[in-house]
Amino acid sequence: MPLADRFLDIRRDPHSGEVLARGGDSEAYSVLQRAGFVTVVRVHETYHRAPTGLVDRDEERLATGAVARLRAAGFHVDCDEDFDTDIRPAIRQPLGSRVAHLAERIREATTTDETAEALTELTAAHDGILAALEEVLSATADFHDGLGQAADPHIAGRLRYLADEQLRIIRTDLADTRNALADRHTPHPGRSTCSAEVPATERERSAVCACPPPPRTLPAPPPPVAAGLRR
Repeated sequence: MPLADRFLDIRRDPHSGEVLARGGDSEAYSVLQRAGFVTVVRVHETYHRAPTGLVDRDEERLATGAVARLRAAGFHVDCDEDFDTDIRPAIRQPLGSRVAHLAERIREATTTDETAEALTELTAAHDGILAALEEVLSATADFHDGLGQAADPHIAGRLRYLADEQLRIIRTDLADTRNALADRHTPHPGRSTCSAEVPATERERSAVCACPPPPRTLPAPPPPVAAGLRR
């Protein structure tokens, strides 16, 4: 990770009066979002601002909380004096990190059964992650139905479309993949588990395990030579 990504500035802009946070990486962005900041994406820059409609006291409380969380996570934060704090709140593992652990399980899987087991957490019909995501989309759509602005029913319809159409495609494809892997019961040929034991029949005296050598990779053939133009 570039060292520059560990530094942020949180200050009140002298021109607009907005409380702005600049710098950091995707981890810092997540901390800022959980602290209440809004992401602003531009062609050459991504930064964060306090939500509109807050009074100065609420903006200061939001910025101070962000400074505390970022420093607790190991980031270096320069900030206005009003936002400075020595508080370091306890860091809780976010839900997304626990879901991402499934990716680690799949990367370390050595059999189709292990991968199918991890994918089941996503695709389980009643309490899988994707089923829960569908509930979140539907609940957010219901919330927008009665919110009162002209665009809200359209947002609700879009969210229901994502749940009913797009998410359903993902669930179906992943469930099919999971079921196919569950039926195979085979080890991954490139991820065999090493027992670190050397059999008595091993011919190489320097061997430290019984794993076969990795398959040879043949060099890529040279590109074809273009034929000369006929005269």
